[in-house]
Amino acid sequence: MVLAAEFMKGFIRMADDGCRQGWHERNGGNLSYRLKPEEVDAIKPNMTPAGHFIKIGVKAENLAGEYFLVTGSGKYFRNIAAAPQDNLGIVELDQQGEGYRIVWGLEKGAVPTSEFPTHIMNHRVKKAVTKGEYRVIYHAHTPSIIALTYVLPLTDKEFSRVLWTMATECPIVFPDGVGVVPWMVPGGSKIALATCELMEKHDVAIWAHHGMFCAGPDFDTTYGLMDTVEKAADIYLRAMSCGQGIRQTISTDNLREIASAFHVKLREEFLD
Repeated sequence: MVLAAEFMKGFIRMADDGCRQGWHERNGGNLSYRLKPEEVDAIKPNMTPAGHFIKIGVKAENLAGEYFLVTGSGKYFRNIAAAPQDNLGIVELDQQGEGYRIVWGLEKGAVPTSEFPTHIMNHRVKKAVTKGEYRVIYHAHTPSIIALTYVLPLTDKEFSRVLWTMATECPIVFPDGVGVVPWMVPGGSKIALATCELMEKHDVAIWAHHGMFCAGPDFDTTYGLMDTVEKAADIYLRAMSCGQGIRQTISTDNLREIASAFHVKLREEFLD
């Protein structure tokens, strides 16, 4: 019943697609999905709550009692499709939004990803700012974006402008631009807080020298967002590798024309 659910199929496909892109070496990256009430109801007979609630290390009151499908700590994305019950799990949050327990999967002693605190904090923010629309948080080790964090100033404006001008679709796909988190040790509350602050304004947060976090309402939108940002970074690197620098590009006026034609609102402070 659980493995046949549409949300499970979508989750596994997204994980497999990211792996095929080369974004998930070894046990790199993680993915989480906030289940809809009707999805929870459909699989509840197959849930087996495992013991007491375990503290997450962060608190998200607006997620109290909700359920999340999440990748496991130390698990390889390449193994998800073959053995989802070992590499994924559904967890339930307690009524304070600060503890979890496993109700399906994560077998053989597995636990949620070490980035679970960051996922929960980002879900908390995105549920609030999108009035519940956003349900997916995705973290991957995207190589072109990582490369850019070694050569571009680590500012939201600089990254957003460069990425916007690498392909006409970019300002349409992520009109709020991207946010940049300076290098921090992953897995703790400090980087979780820094990321969720950016997620109040953006759907993309770039972790310097590490990778990217994306948020969205569903699997296709979130995966497509990360794919678009990573492709824009790759185009920039290819253009710069020609050795002549950038000779022509999409201008600020062009960006305004795109915004007008496609009825999107670009972040004005990145256009100055």
